[in-house]
Amino acid sequence: MPTPQGPAPAGRAPRTVGALLALTLLAALAGGCGRSQAEQKPKGDAAPAVAVETVRPARSDMAAVYSGTAPIEADQEARVVAKVGGEVRRLLVEEGDPVREGQVLAILDGDKLRLEAAEAKANLARLERDYARNLELSKRGLIGSAAFDTLRYELDAQRAVTERAVLALSYTEVRAPIAGVVAERRVKVGNSVQPNDPMFVVTRQYPLLVRVHVPERELAKIAVGQRADAQVDAAQGTFPATIRRISPVVDPATGTFKVTLEFEPNARLRPGMFARVNIVYERRQNALLIPRSALIDGEAGPTVFVVDHGRAAARPVRIGLANGGSIEVLSGLGDEEPVVVVGQNGLKSGNEVRIVPPAPATAGRAS
Repeated sequence: MPTPQGPAPAGRAPRTVGALLALTLLAALAGGCGRSQAEQKPKGDAAPAVAVETVRPARSDMAAVYSGTAPIEADQEARVVAKVGGEVRRLLVEEGDPVREGQVLAILDGDKLRLEAAEAKANLARLERDYARNLELSKRGLIGSAAFDTLRYELDAQRAVTERAVLALSYTEVRAPIAGVVAERRVKVGNSVQPNDPMFVVTRQYPLLVRVHVPERELAKIAVGQRADAQVDAAQGTFPATIRRISPVVDPATGTFKVTLEFEPNARLRPGMFARVNIVYERRQNALLIPRSALIDGEAGPTVFVVDHGRAAARPVRIGLANGGSIEVLSGLGDEEPVVVVGQNGLKSGNEVRIVPPAPATAGRAS
């Protein structure tokens, strides 16, 4: 039979309660330390400032320009060809020589043509004598009208043959069709030429022209009389020109129309030189300009970033004329707001920024 347990020994219950209190206190302290460390731990590192370059907008006159390239041409240029065949007997001019209109440039062998002209003149003289004798007979009624008319027709035909022979003989003297300068000589003494063979090129030095082909979208902006500048490397300078003619027809194959500009007289320019033409079709005074590179495509259209109290701020802008690396701002930007020109891609409004010195080639006033 089991023996009943007696009461617990004195002092055991207090030791158990004390141990529980100690464990509870340690847990509380551990929880408190964990919360303190959690509260002291930072939520995350702050984003670093974005390095950017800025410039301030500049005020200046602005011109809208269309640029094109083309060779310089003479307004009048004549290719002198042989009108009759023959051997070149003499050359009277060389390349670079000035010539007058009608001046003899070369002489061809004309022996055969000279004989043909002499024969035609002799036949003409014979028919003229026959006609004069038969005219008296016709007046006296001693010759029929039909025979007299036949003689008259033969005389007229021989006159034409004689004139043609004399004209052909005159073509052995090759003459300049216009006044100018001999640009090319394509024959030598002793060469045999046939009709229409090229012999010389005569160029009139003034006026000189340049013809550029402009896209049709620019048609409304171009007008006769507008000024232009042409940079000619071979002449080492920039030369003024004026729009002289505008073709009324747009080439459907290229979508362009032809614009002809005339240079002011200048001895340094020569036909064949290559010119880069800038046609000014609009001007603005005191325009607000920024570098074209500052623009980005924003949701509201063209946008720039400015620096406002050390942070980036987006500014939608309305733009105007563009020329080279500069563009006009019509609205949306103040004169003194520093505009970000390097580092703007990827920026967001509110980003902290750090301004670094601008590159030397950056246009505008450094902020």
